[in-house]
Amino acid sequence: MALKNWMARNWFLLGLVVVVFLAWLFPDPGASGGILRSQVLSRVGVVLIFFFQGLTLSLTVLRMGLLQWRLHLFVQIFVFLVIPLLAITMVTAGGGWMTEELRLGFIFLAVLPTTIATSVAYTAMTGGNVAGAVFNSTFANMAGIFITPLWIGMWLQAGGDTLPLGKLFLDISLMLLAPLLLGQLVRPVVSHWVDGHKKWFSIASSLIILFIVHAAFCNSWKQNIWSAQGTETALVAAAGAVLLFFTAVGLCLAGTRLLGFDHANRMAAWFCAPQKTLAAGAPLANLIFVGHPGLGLILLPIMFYHPLQLLAGGFLINWVNQKRQRAGSDADDRQPSIVESP
Repeated sequence: MALKNWMARNWFLLGLVVVVFLAWLFPDPGASGGILRSQVLSRVGVVLIFFFQGLTLSLTVLRMGLLQWRLHLFVQIFVFLVIPLLAITMVTAGGGWMTEELRLGFIFLAVLPTTIATSVAYTAMTGGNVAGAVFNSTFANMAGIFITPLWIGMWLQAGGDTLPLGKLFLDISLMLLAPLLLGQLVRPVVSHWVDGHKKWFSIASSLIILFIVHAAFCNSWKQNIWSAQGTETALVAAAGAVLLFFTAVGLCLAGTRLLGFDHANRMAAWFCAPQKTLAAGAPLANLIFVGHPGLGLILLPIMFYHPLQLLAGGFLINWVNQKRQRAGSDADDRQPSIVESP
């Protein structure tokens, strides 16, 4: 029963392992031109994911968190500047250990926006500022539609390559921004029904992401990208993800203490700033690196980073809540007892 419950809670992580394994066994059906028509279905899936985001996005909650500018500034700078600079330092220092695709994968991971569902849920579970978490995670995902490609374009240009940003932004506007805005336009009509079925929209988006990841790895294996890399590349990707994540978490914890954030804003920052989204990352990678044979390798760092942040977040929640319980018990002990007179 315990194993069954664990599998139910972590089905998406298990799904990632399964789709990668299936891509290794049977790469032809999921590769471009295969029977699954992944080159078409992946793009349709990207449109659906962002339409679902528009449908489920509540502007009322966003307005509640709008005025907390110190928290917003900290999170957005951390997401789009601090972590990218950390990744650039890491791949520059350890460039000899990484392939070109893996270096690009770490830069791509670093410039992604934060998660939405996880950061909000973890913030709520620790008594944090939920409105602030919703605002920052949603704003980062909307801004990331343009900031992430800009970062990738600058990185490629520094290496002598180019990214056709004009065409890319047009594709992004049509496939990401337009569906998101359409979802927002439809939301007032169906908001009551949508809010009661958010779980199913989340499951549908997760299944689409699994398909996109499967297609990326099918293409990589079919074109023999992995044959020259082997286990060493996976180990380097895992080690790099661990190093980047815990460095980011350490800086985030230090930064919130230095700025004197209260508990509510500290929790929102802790669970928004260091996290990176696979939900938006897979669709963005599918657009930015369309046709790239090494897309599977480029996605590898975020696939290690994603489960790591979930696991570490669970431990952090437990630690924070135990600390809060002890503080509450100590406060109760300090209260003077009241004894009624006979």
